[in-house]
Amino acid sequence: MAKFHVPLIIRGSIIDDKDVEYGGRRGGAAFTTPDVKKHAHALPLDTPSALSDLYTLTFSEILEYMGELHGRMAFERNPHLQEAFELARTTSGLTEPLLRRTYQMMRDCFDPKFVRQFADSSIGIGYLDGWVAKRMENGALVSIRAIGARAVHIVAGNSPLVSSMTVMRNAVLRSDAIIKTPSNDPLTATACARTMVEMAPHHPITRHLSVAYWKGGDTSFEELLYRPKNIEKIVAWGGFASITHIAKYIQPGIDLITLDPKLSSSIIGKAAFRDEATMLDAAERMAIDIGSNNQEACLNARVAYIESGTHTSGLHKANQFGEMVYAALQALPPALSTPVRRVDPELAEEIHSLKMMSDEHRVIGGGNNGAIIVSQTSEPVDFARILANRVCNLVPVDDLEIPIRSVTAYTQTIGIYPDALKAQLRDRLAFHGAQRFVSLGYAARMSYAGPHDGLEPLRRMCKWIIEEEYDPAATPLASKSYAEFIFASPGTAERVPS
Repeated sequence: MAKFHVPLIIRGSIIDDKDVEYGGRRGGAAFTTPDVKKHAHALPLDTPSALSDLYTLTFSEILEYMGELHGRMAFERNPHLQEAFELARTTSGLTEPLLRRTYQMMRDCFDPKFVRQFADSSIGIGYLDGWVAKRMENGALVSIRAIGARAVHIVAGNSPLVSSMTVMRNAVLRSDAIIKTPSNDPLTATACARTMVEMAPHHPITRHLSVAYWKGGDTSFEELLYRPKNIEKIVAWGGFASITHIAKYIQPGIDLITLDPKLSSSIIGKAAFRDEATMLDAAERMAIDIGSNNQEACLNARVAYIESGTHTSGLHKANQFGEMVYAALQALPPALSTPVRRVDPELAEEIHSLKMMSDEHRVIGGGNNGAIIVSQTSEPVDFARILANRVCNLVPVDDLEIPIRSVTAYTQTIGIYPDALKAQLRDRLAFHGAQRFVSLGYAARMSYAGPHDGLEPLRRMCKWIIEEEYDPAATPLASKSYAEFIFASPGTAERVPS
């Protein structure tokens, strides 16, 4: 079994002790790492005011740092990324071509043009770089600024991009981050941090990033770390069990931002079935939304509701469409999707049962190549929540009420075809809980700016501070009753009812 070493990085210092050994997830590799409990005192920022060195930087200087890091994060020239890739080959759910492409894309997170657009569209550079003033109707001159926070980021391991995006976000927000790495990807965030240390060990951005691995649920360590005197935010990617565990540390002074697992789907309207050429277009788009990164992301489609109808001719179209989707899935380029490395045993058993015993489902394909399950009724399979490994369930419907009512708060992305259908459905889908609508075939092409999982995480990751200034000449001081003046417009003597 391959063995790797995962150093502990604390604010520009690299600690290489090999105190503890862990087995990697999926049984593919083991790794050693320093005992983080020995360094528990050094992980948190000494005092919140120690963030001040980040505020000597302009946003332009942050972009200059990102630009240099972008150059150093080229996969072919970065030995730390290459080592992370080698470990991920044994632990990740992604196959080697997909992993390689992802590591090659990571540097794009630090491209100054992308960083500028990301920051401006997510928050507004003015709020990051200074105080934004606005005169209010009550006479106040209100100034608002987004201030960084001391945060722990518990990142997901399903894609290395989560780690690189977290590093970039921390720099943009002028925050202090402790990144807890996952057991199936303990080296990617570390590779980013090591590159930063080699590039600029004393730079404020480098000095406000720590990366550590510890086994989740280690209460003896976490109870020391998760205290308001140490951190203000916990940004957690994780499943039900891990989020429930982390939530027990939440108290006044600590804000929990959860990016928990979601399920995504597709809605394909009856216009897709008007002729074979249109069906083929929709099928190719559908295959991309299923197969991108081998269906490892929350945004991948797992169930697709197709308005083919459930009558005999409608089911014939549904089955024909299923064949088209499966063929398109097999034709996807290896940089986008490949036969999977491991088929989930529970899912494989469910599919085998359908093939052997169900008259209400048609299974096309199977095994490492994925499968398309075409329901012969308007009901999805009862194991829809575990669909993975490039397996999708097509559900024929007579109208779109069924897919609308199937949406819940767990629904993230819905790919819709044709585009005109989005405007008809989006409000009702949003009421039911859907969080993102996209043209079919583009689910994996995310902008990364703005809302994610129904919230604006970047805005939540910082603190919003307000300053108010009043001129007594325009807004007289309250002399008798505070209630008389608090809502009064400047220059007026309107009384406000008590």
